[in-house]
Amino acid sequence: MNVSSKDKHYKIAIIGQSYRPLIIVSYLLSMMLLVFSSEIKSQRSNRFTKYVNTFVGTTPLTDSAILGYNLPRGWRSWAGLTFPGSALPNAMVQLSPMTEYGSGAGYEYEDSVIVGFTHTNKGHWNLCNIPILPLSNPGTKFGSRFSHKRESASPGFYQVYLDDYNVNVSLTSTLRCGYHKYEFKKNTTRQILFDLSKANSRVLNWNIQQVGDSAVQGFQSGENVYFYAKLNTRIEKLDKKDEGQRTGFAIVQLANGSTGPVELKIGLSFVSVENAKENLQQEIGNESFATIRNEANQKWEKLLSSIQVKGGTDKQRGMFYSCFYRSFLWPALRSDLNGEFRDAKKNVVKADFNYYTEPSLWDTYRNKDVLLGLVTPDVTVDVIKSMKDVGDKTGFIPTFFHGDHGSSSIAGAYLRGIDNFDIKGAYEILLRNANVGDGPRPARPHVAEYIQKGYISDPDIPNPKVETKAKAGVSKTLEYSYDDYSVAQIAKKLGDTANYRMLMARSKNYKNMFDPSTRFMRGRLENGEWIKPFNPEFPYYEYMYREANAWQVSFYAPHDMPGLIELYGGPKGFESKLDSFFTVPWNPKYIARNVETMIGQYCQGNQPDHEAPFAYTFIGKPEKTQKILDYILNNLYGIHDGLTLSGMDDAGEMSAWYVFSALGLYPFSATDPTYIVTAPLFDEVKWKTSNGKLVTISKPGKGRALTSILVDGKKNEGYFVSHDLFKNGGSIRILTK
Repeated sequence: MNVSSKDKHYKIAIIGQSYRPLIIVSYLLSMMLLVFSSEIKSQRSNRFTKYVNTFVGTTPLTDSAILGYNLPRGWRSWAGLTFPGSALPNAMVQLSPMTEYGSGAGYEYEDSVIVGFTHTNKGHWNLCNIPILPLSNPGTKFGSRFSHKRESASPGFYQVYLDDYNVNVSLTSTLRCGYHKYEFKKNTTRQILFDLSKANSRVLNWNIQQVGDSAVQGFQSGENVYFYAKLNTRIEKLDKKDEGQRTGFAIVQLANGSTGPVELKIGLSFVSVENAKENLQQEIGNESFATIRNEANQKWEKLLSSIQVKGGTDKQRGMFYSCFYRSFLWPALRSDLNGEFRDAKKNVVKADFNYYTEPSLWDTYRNKDVLLGLVTPDVTVDVIKSMKDVGDKTGFIPTFFHGDHGSSSIAGAYLRGIDNFDIKGAYEILLRNANVGDGPRPARPHVAEYIQKGYISDPDIPNPKVETKAKAGVSKTLEYSYDDYSVAQIAKKLGDTANYRMLMARSKNYKNMFDPSTRFMRGRLENGEWIKPFNPEFPYYEYMYREANAWQVSFYAPHDMPGLIELYGGPKGFESKLDSFFTVPWNPKYIARNVETMIGQYCQGNQPDHEAPFAYTFIGKPEKTQKILDYILNNLYGIHDGLTLSGMDDAGEMSAWYVFSALGLYPFSATDPTYIVTAPLFDEVKWKTSNGKLVTISKPGKGRALTSILVDGKKNEGYFVSHDLFKNGGSIRILTK
């Protein structure tokens, strides 16, 4: 039968009509599957970031029973000092809410008003640069009330509703850029405040100018931060008040007519506005807020997934991943996408590595710098190259606050196989650190006296107070001894026998501070006499001790514990002294603001004695170590409301202490490529190393007292395991009773 063209089309149409319901059903099913698979993918992409609470550490510690003293009127304890905003690992930008200038991290959980959103942070009373705040019909004061009920955050994201301005604020970020989204209730009288005279660092000058219809650019002095910010709506007017002075601000008035969220994309640079603009174009460009937020989450998910734990409580898993997260916020990137940065001489230079701020070395050399190298060795290499660049320009490897612990961080990385840098050049500068005490900013103040006498003295000061300033001679002598040991290990590996022997001999100088009559590390006068009167319980910020008392430094010789134990008369004398350390009550009248959270005389809230709980292991009493560790892990992190920490996070040191201790591995001497083993909080840990190997840590049973350690199925001698596990992969099985 012949069928015309018209008839063919008709029959096809009829067939299409008859199958249309099936086509529709099929389409709906495919869409449902797509949505379902997207949800599954989303769940998988948040397997570990879901545990992170970025608000941990933002609340103050007020319980005098934990602090060790009653807070004086008007004081806020130095607990936590963390920020809840958006950041990527070791990024240039940390985009976070600001509730109070001059506070540690800018955000204090008990506050009720947000005064801006700043773009740099550390938690050390500095930074908090480029404050921006959306406004709607503002009054004479800038800032809006907010409620924690309408506030949320996760790695790479922060959101809050500003009640007074009726604006919902969402923030996310890249390495060098911030992304703001403002949902105004009304689309008229919309403004954005650039409060550029304010920061936690001192601001001497600032500037802002409009560029085209929808962008502004400028700088803020002090940290010398440049910015370029682009809006998705037209700017009606830019008003500047007292521009160029130490006071004043600028307000961007947005044109009426546009609808939908206002988006502000801002690039930062420590070099120039041009670089800030390039950073923004390359890192965000035309990407959507949702895309940038998802990318930020995935970067954190990849990092956090390198250590996977099973078992433990919900609180322990949440605290573990929250601490893991905070361990990777500092040091911060300072070079731009084009490789340019400002060096230690403030000159603009270009390099083939990422330039970072110096680590917070007095705090982080103990554990966090080791964790950084284990998880992201590429960052550690660039951090070391950055420190060496400072050394090349100034003559000294940088130090932070006290001691010369770049020695330990560099040596520890090198001995763990992170050697893709000029080790010989770095070693030469570390030798200069160890021996040269002149110049405008020597790495080791008073090192000439240390070399000549074997100790650093303090002056005879009548009635010294907590705030008395002097040499902190005891702490310096102990820390320089460890630093000498650290440099000696590099010398040994490089075959420099003469300097190895010299430095190892000096590493015993800690013994010169030990007073056998009191069995404490004690201050000495220039003539060698012991300082009188002597109260081992009284804390000082800088007299004899650095942020500590005699108890808290008297167990510090991580490089020579057998020698330290011998000073106390052997294991029994050492055990007795340690027992007293953790039981002699703290005098609540002795108030030093950051010497807080006490277990007897032990201070978990500050760094100087953080190795001490592990010391029992050296005399064969690991069960005593474990008892103290368990108390700290379960009671001094996430206190009360679950958000309070026992002390300053100090750029991640407090967090890294928890991470290692919760896993059952701790770098007791960060210089040495070994780890002391304790009972982990979790039944099983799977740690995927940076070179693709797998380290498995398991602890069957409920017991907490360590009885034996099996490494790759064989009984381990002693309580330390080698870093070779991270090079080759392997298993640690921890047996307890």
